[in-house]
Amino acid sequence: MGILAWILLGLLAGIIAKMLMPGKDPGGIIVTTLIGIAGALLGGWLGKVLFDVDSVDGFFELSTWIAAIVGSLVLLAVARLFARHK
Repeated sequence: MGILAWILLGLLAGIIAKMLMPGKDPGGIIVTTLIGIAGALLGGWLGKVLFDVDSVDGFFELSTWIAAIVGSLVLLAVARLFARHK
């Protein structure tokens, strides 16, 4: 996938993660997008390392979206945890 596809996937994964975990977040749409992009990368990497699957097959593959959303949820939870302890 190209960089624009990663940004779009991260934006959408971040929005979906925010909808799945409603509440106060440490940032607005920009931070949500960055968390989504980092989460998409994290989810793809963890899928490869832990389960030995190529979870980043393509933009429209279900495994890509699941990996991106799970990674975004993890990073959103970590961001909330650090924001709460400031």
